[in-house]
Amino acid sequence: MRRKLVVGNWKMHGSRPANAELLAALLAGRPYRADVAVCVPSIYLNETAATLAGSDLRWGAQDVSAHEQGAYTGEISAAMLAECGCRYTLVGHSERRACHAETDALVAAKAQAALARGVTPIVCVGETLAERDAGQTEAVVKRQLSAVITRLAHCAAEMVVAYEPVWAIGTGRTASPEQALAVHAVLRAQLQAATGHGAAMTILYGGSVKPDNAATLFAQADIDGGLIGGASLKAADFIAICRAAH
Repeated sequence: MRRKLVVGNWKMHGSRPANAELLAALLAGRPYRADVAVCVPSIYLNETAATLAGSDLRWGAQDVSAHEQGAYTGEISAAMLAECGCRYTLVGHSERRACHAETDALVAAKAQAALARGVTPIVCVGETLAERDAGQTEAVVKRQLSAVITRLAHCAAEMVVAYEPVWAIGTGRTASPEQALAVHAVLRAQLQAATGHGAAMTILYGGSVKPDNAATLFAQADIDGGLIGGASLKAADFIAICRAAH
């Protein structure tokens, strides 16, 4: 049976006092029946690592460079993330795809770079509202995931996948459990066909997950937890979501 995973994506939020308060609350809220992680702004990685060291809570980054090292000002390599003890890094988040013009090929290269250093990539896929209205949801997410599967080859089973419908991120709109499950089933079938391990792989849902809808979403057969945005910044909400995953 797949173990649930809940990952908080702080995005570009946080401060030292606020982070310390939030992490202290998460630690105090244990135990959780799911695995729990936070993906924090890179400037706070070392402090997060120090705070969570020795606990069962995990930490990760929000992005990673496709390059090992070199003249890439502003980028952070997978080796650097590994040095900070990162278990995870997000790759291909919809905001990176939209605001930084990240292509499927670049997302795949980033996932490969992360895995090469022992950092698990959480590969984000999802469609816009226009694509959903045009009936292109399945084609879009399968295309996005296929690029990563092809690049990772035999290592593809080691990634985590997150389905995040773009139209449900930060909008207050959430895919219905039935809508989310339908896409998760498509992704799992694709992973199974490509790797032979799809049944054991973790697929998260992300998109306005809140305490009042988390349990229903997480109860769906192919939804293995959540990638949580805004609600992960509120200790009570994030703890409630983590407790809904079991």
